Amino acid sequence: MHELSIAQNIIDAVQTALPEHGLTRVERIGVRIGTLSSVDPEALTFGYQALIAETSLAGSVLAIEMIETRARCRRCREEFVATDFVFVCPKCESSQCDLVSGQELEIVYLEGE
Repeated sequence: MHELSIAQNIIDAVQTALPEHGLTRVERIGVRIGTLSSVDPEALTFGYQALIAETSLAGSVLAIEMIETRARCRRCREEFVATDFVFVCPKCESSQCDLVSGQELEIVYLEGE
């Protein structure tokens, strides 16, 4: 369950960022997770809630946005949603494709006072 260490890293990063954003209390933390990142959003939320219980982030919400895996064909430039680990362009059937999204794991915003 590497989600617990990811949750701890998010908490550490947010607590470090609070002064530079002029915040003393956080209500919501927005996080983007790519479908290829192998992070279970339910386990991450569970770990986050368990770790913030007695911290300055108690009561805050981890808002997770899942980012689909997208690829772009090198031959015809078609961009498509990849549903498998083998990327094949649905337009020209080329397997020469580049990953566009799906590996994200990032904090994108903080809401608070």
